[in-house]
Amino acid sequence: MATVNFSVPDEVKAEFDKAFGDQNKSSIIAELMRRAVRERQLQIRRERLFRQLSSARVSRPSFTSEEVRRTRAAERP
Repeated sequence: MATVNFSVPDEVKAEFDKAFGDQNKSSIIAELMRRAVRERQLQIRRERLFRQLSSARVSRPSFTSEEVRRTRAAERP
């Protein structure tokens, strides 16, 4: 198991100690780090998907309003 050393503002440590006073702080920090990693991976995945969707939109053909109106009118009985 690795040992990690972080510096945090005194008020953050005090709030953390108050909120998690009697719990194993190492396990809490480890879980928070796991969550942060999952959130970062999800953020990266969303950004990639957004870029893929954005580039797909650019490659789609575009139609003028007149072309859309003509197509709709032609398809109606």
